[in-house]
Amino acid sequence: MRASNNTNDHVQPFIVGIGGTTREGSSSEAALHACLAAASRRGARTSAIVGSELAFPAYSPHVTMRTAEASRMVELVRDCDGLIIASPGYHGVVSGLIKNALDYLEDLRLDERPYLSERAVGCIVCAAGWQAVGTTMMTLRAIAHALRAWPTPVAAGLNTADPTFDASCLSPDHDPHPQIDLVADQVVHFARMQVSRRVVERGHDRWLV
Repeated sequence: MRASNNTNDHVQPFIVGIGGTTREGSSSEAALHACLAAASRRGARTSAIVGSELAFPAYSPHVTMRTAEASRMVELVRDCDGLIIASPGYHGVVSGLIKNALDYLEDLRLDERPYLSERAVGCIVCAAGWQAVGTTMMTLRAIAHALRAWPTPVAAGLNTADPTFDASCLSPDHDPHPQIDLVADQVVHFARMQVSRRVVERGHDRWLV
């Protein structure tokens, strides 16, 4: 399919989600799935890597062997147009599970798009208190910047200690939390613009629907 004068309307970006904890159904995992579902409704293809799927060996720059799970994550991120990261706040910072997984993105350093270049990253944090939400979010956005990504202007911080917090991260009408929905919207919007640019510059059509 050739790009039309309104290419952006036909772009189907690929959004990857990384998040959760080793506990199945954690709030950060639920938030990630809710955000990816919102991205899918906006026309994106999505894939999630959550929980125990992220339990890689501790990253070491001197070890080149990769588990199948770590290799799969790196390849998905290499191919993606946008990323959503959902972390719990552990002692005020990103969990070791999520940080270790992100360390493996060092494998992308020599790519045409090194690290997370040309990708928007939506950040989601779930923590039992606003202080941990804030400090963890600052850390997560700093990591995204260090990986050359574009953190979206809006991030989603969810206080799981709030009596009104819903563990499904959905509203009573089964819509995603407003912040989560906006994160999805901004990631998909930025990804569409970047993919459209590559379509025009390189004549690729694999991103078009």
